[in-house]
Amino acid sequence: MRIRSARRSDLRLLQDIERAAGEPFRTLGMTSVADDDPPPLDLLENYRRAGRCWVATDPLSTTGDRPLAYVIADPVDGALHIEQISVDPAAARRGIGRALIDHLAGLAPGQGLTALTLTTFSDVPWNAPYYARIGFRVLAEGELTDGLRTIRGEEAQHGLDRWPRVCMRRDLLPTGPAAPSVPPPASASAAPPAPSSASAAASSSASSSASSSASSASAGAAAVAVSGAP
Repeated sequence: MRIRSARRSDLRLLQDIERAAGEPFRTLGMTSVADDDPPPLDLLENYRRAGRCWVATDPLSTTGDRPLAYVIADPVDGALHIEQISVDPAAARRGIGRALIDHLAGLAPGQGLTALTLTTFSDVPWNAPYYARIGFRVLAEGELTDGLRTIRGEEAQHGLDRWPRVCMRRDLLPTGPAAPSVPPPASASAAPPAPSSASAAASSSASSSASSSASSASAGAAAVAVSGAP
């Protein structure tokens, strides 16, 4: 598996991944999540240009360097916040989602970011229970930072609170100063505003710095939208 920065030519493929990743939510009766539009191309492009959109590929497979999954993230209140992470269901159960998260965990400490955070559905098996297995913990209400409260408020406005949601955090160990850079967003204190339609949070995924945020409803911010663990 190879993890690399997204290219402009990848972006429509990332939208396809997002659509496919939303389908398993339909089996849980979460139709509005399954039907949500993927992040718009301009939003993904903003993340890409800012250096905060990464893809996982399998150069040895028949798909070659074609993305199988992607993640977008923003610095929020001293942590790297996963706005969206989605895995193509055809590539599920291969550890791809975890590899992307571990990649972020390797980047963040070198930039003074002490944790990874995300918001997700608490009762969807491949959301909060999965993240708990790979080192995230649910934050109590009193532990939420201002930036996380803003993100949760935007999600509620877009209808994601029809199902129970939580904020989660994975603390990171510091590393040496040579770690790769995570560019800051336009506002380092919070994620960008959510899109005007109730769209996609798993997929809040991408991005920062755009007119709409991936905290939209498409699979729930940071929902790994696949039928099994990514």
